[in-house]
Amino acid sequence: MSVQGKSKYHEVHARSLADPEGFWAEAAREIDWIEPAKKVFDGTQGTYGRWFAGAVVNTCYNALDRHVAGGRADQVALIHDSPLTNSVTRLTYAELLTEVQAFGAIMQEFGVGKGDRVLLYMPMVPEAVVAMLACARIGAVHSVVFGGFAAKELATRIDDAQPRLILSASCGIEPGRIVQYKPLLDEAINLSSAKPKACIVLQRPQHVCALTPGRDYDWASLRRKALNDGKSAPCVPVAATDPLYILYTSGTTGIPKGVVRDNGGHLVAVKWSMFNLYGVKPGEVWWCGSDIGWVVGHSYIVYGPLLHGATTVMYEGKPVGTPDAGAFWRVISEHKAVALFTAPTAFRAIRKDDPDGKFIRQYDLSKFRTLFLAGERADPPTVEWAEQQLKVPVIDHWWQTETGWCIAGNPVGLGQLPVKHGSPTVPMPGYQVDVVDEAAKPVAANTMGSIVIKLPMPPGCLPTLWNQDARFKEAYLTEFPGYYKTSDAGYKDEDGYVWVMGRTDDIINVAGHRLSTGGMEEILASHADVAECAVLGIRDAIKGEVPCGFLVLKAGVKRPPAEIEKEIIALVRDKLGPVAAFKLAITVGRLPKTRSGKILRGTIKKIADGEAWTMPATIEDPKVLDEIGDALKGRV
Repeated sequence: MSVQGKSKYHEVHARSLADPEGFWAEAAREIDWIEPAKKVFDGTQGTYGRWFAGAVVNTCYNALDRHVAGGRADQVALIHDSPLTNSVTRLTYAELLTEVQAFGAIMQEFGVGKGDRVLLYMPMVPEAVVAMLACARIGAVHSVVFGGFAAKELATRIDDAQPRLILSASCGIEPGRIVQYKPLLDEAINLSSAKPKACIVLQRPQHVCALTPGRDYDWASLRRKALNDGKSAPCVPVAATDPLYILYTSGTTGIPKGVVRDNGGHLVAVKWSMFNLYGVKPGEVWWCGSDIGWVVGHSYIVYGPLLHGATTVMYEGKPVGTPDAGAFWRVISEHKAVALFTAPTAFRAIRKDDPDGKFIRQYDLSKFRTLFLAGERADPPTVEWAEQQLKVPVIDHWWQTETGWCIAGNPVGLGQLPVKHGSPTVPMPGYQVDVVDEAAKPVAANTMGSIVIKLPMPPGCLPTLWNQDARFKEAYLTEFPGYYKTSDAGYKDEDGYVWVMGRTDDIINVAGHRLSTGGMEEILASHADVAECAVLGIRDAIKGEVPCGFLVLKAGVKRPPAEIEKEIIALVRDKLGPVAAFKLAITVGRLPKTRSGKILRGTIKKIADGEAWTMPATIEDPKVLDEIGDALKGRV
């Protein structure tokens, strides 16, 4: 590991803030532009300004065509690894380009043109990557909705995006079950007021669905005909400020927020990050273990690695159970991946099933250099376990759907900084991250406050919400004038390291003391028998709120849960003192999570407080909420 003095980070970050236009103009040289920007940043455009105003570009050309022309035609671009179907598919850059050209032509025949929306409701299959790139190629705006999402939630996204075309599949595959997509899609279309012109459906052999005559078309038949007829869509020039995609994130009002990603800023930022942040070189194999339904999958399964000329791995499986806790190590070993980017939840699941790391030692990980974690807070015990087992740097980094790439991280390409467990390290170039009080005034080092980003945001971040400029301003720009509100709480230490302790609503007020549930979770996770935990504030008549800890124990732990719960309570009291008022620890079999692995803390809190709650659209297994309710009976 390089020491702080040898990293170029401080010099590069300072330059990015002192001369942002010069800095990003230099980064933009890595992109092939049809017409260069008239202004690198135009503060008069949009809600807070727009990057690369006046430039013309095509994202698909930068991801595929230029690599095929530049000597990477025969390099593998995409590896699709599916333990659920026992298959591995490889597509070279030339083969992927041929598929994308053909599918772009198919969409154009359905009347899809520049600026039209195309909604994808797809499993983790190569066709989904082809479709995303084909949309970018013809200037259409794609919106990927996580496959298997509830019909009502899908309908709200159809209504908001108003897609001309919907791309779907007959089913998704989960361990031990088939998730039929077509009934959900049909119900969503029935519920929505915006009706698509057509649906193209990929029939998977695991389940073949009935197609609706006059509306639904068979993907394979259209593809075969387009390839036989030599159909090929050319790249359509678009403005750098035109949208590339819309990605919906849940809104507090029940109306989803359509995060807009533009073409130019996104191209520059994610391409820059592939080496400078992740340390990956063109030609190397990179694996992002996310899903294309989430922002991480957009940026780092599809666009980032392909823009960079790397080989990207797309995985249709789980960290455990497909078939065992060695699944990740098999993928890394088999495909010679140099880096993995996944969620901390995945590693907690692996650690729970394989606490001694026996599976790790069954595979050749000699090419593997770095593990990156993001998606939720990486608790120190999980990071330490991964470091000890893998013997490579474990890099936590923090970002949001809205930013599209990392806000704070540890820049491997610029020279790694010392790791501080519990911190995602430092703001990335382009980001001025401040911690402020309620009056938007920066607070002293090591003082808890709201984490905000000074405007303008760097390239790649959202310029607005889809057709909702006023809501964008209200949700993100109004509370702290001159800043973007992250809705995360935490502090910066004396070295400028950022500590993200939870969402602002995860800071609980215990008898006037502001306490971080993230800090308490660190203590719970440090117990030798705890695999995973969540702490949240539950209502208390005297103190306002008191913390409650939920524990999932490691596989093989035979001790009585009540004994471990007592030790946990004593541990928190010892580390935080009686002010924490931590008196309740409850052992559960598992925690409710979204499909991307985030713990549904808000829903657990509502159950504990006896409030009305609705089933979260993104929940992985609804039965867990009944288990939580049963565990709480007689305890609160």
